[in-house]
Amino acid sequence: MPAKSNRWLIASMGTLLQLCLGSVYAWSYFQNPLVKTYCWSHTQVAWAFSCAIGFLGVAAAVGGVLLPKFGPRKLAVTGSLLHGTGYLLAALALNLKSLPLLWLGYGVAGGIGLGLSYVTPVATAAKWFPDKKGLVTGMVVMGFGFGALLMSKVIAPALDSAFPNQLPKVFAGIGLVVGVTGMVAAGFLRNPPATAASTTGDENAGPHLASRQFILMWLVFFCNIVAGIAIIGFQSPLMQDLWKKVNPSLSPATLAAYGATLIAVSSVFNGLGRFLWGGASDRLGQLTTFRIMLATQVVAFVVLMKVGNPWLFGALICYVLLCYGGGFGVMPSFVLNTFGLRLMPVLYGCILTAWSAAGIVGPQGVAWLKDRHGAQAAEYAFGLGAALLALGFLLSLLMTAKSRDSSPQS
Repeated sequence: MPAKSNRWLIASMGTLLQLCLGSVYAWSYFQNPLVKTYCWSHTQVAWAFSCAIGFLGVAAAVGGVLLPKFGPRKLAVTGSLLHGTGYLLAALALNLKSLPLLWLGYGVAGGIGLGLSYVTPVATAAKWFPDKKGLVTGMVVMGFGFGALLMSKVIAPALDSAFPNQLPKVFAGIGLVVGVTGMVAAGFLRNPPATAASTTGDENAGPHLASRQFILMWLVFFCNIVAGIAIIGFQSPLMQDLWKKVNPSLSPATLAAYGATLIAVSSVFNGLGRFLWGGASDRLGQLTTFRIMLATQVVAFVVLMKVGNPWLFGALICYVLLCYGGGFGVMPSFVLNTFGLRLMPVLYGCILTAWSAAGIVGPQGVAWLKDRHGAQAAEYAFGLGAALLALGFLLSLLMTAKSRDSSPQS
């Protein structure tokens, strides 16, 4: 079958794989139930999510190095298997009431699976679409953003209904669904014939990792991620706290439903942001796009510090997630245009370690504030987010837009 007709199928399967992986972004759906059911603190529970994101970035860096050697299919299938296994181990941990096993299963095993699987369809799609880099890589990672919508409104509620008050069975069911579906989608991934040999060039990535441009890209990416991922991990509890202030008579079930709705709606914006900002960066340039996202989010976070209206709160959260997702939609083509096709898998994988660092700093910072300040934690968290985004914008001003031929012959 001609490559042109195959490439959209591969991009679609990459998007489906990312949809399965994106279930991790629905973690806040389980945050309060786990705290209440097992009497663990918010900080303790949040470590499962932080470990998952932390190991995701590290594994993505390793995956970028292994990708030319093993190819996208083997790497993605292995990652999907580990991702599903992470949920199954989490189910066992909840059955045994073991917090360390929850961290090890969901966080370590699941996180490694996420990282190996995440980097693969993004780098592979970029090879198939040299003419639409931003658009197609944005489409692929859009699936990751939509994963929380699928989880919070379809998979988790269905399993909750089938197994009421049985979190171990819910986690086991999720593991089977996302693990098997992910492995099926991963089986379709492969490199285009024209670039299969050229992407294994011997150009050394080391000097580029130490370059001023790469370091600034990493820092800007980190600042954009840390603010958004802190919200992702706690958006449901934060929304519930706000609704409690507005209407103290609301039942816990109603509050939980409001929180789940915010997860679902914001995940749409997270997904769309990857596609829309990724496509926009093809026209505006990746650096300009990052500057717009960072600057406008500073304003949103400042307003979030004092907002008392749940509807405005939800709207601002959705915009932040639009820009958060946008960073993941723009960065693959940013790396590709700056460093070239041969270095893209390695350097893109390495730059995802910013996701690891942000996945620990953001959620743990909010968890610490929430355990100590309760409902007042939101104001402090949003103030910190505004400061980090402002820092990211200032760092972006030190960068220069670069473009390198990313054709297979480069």
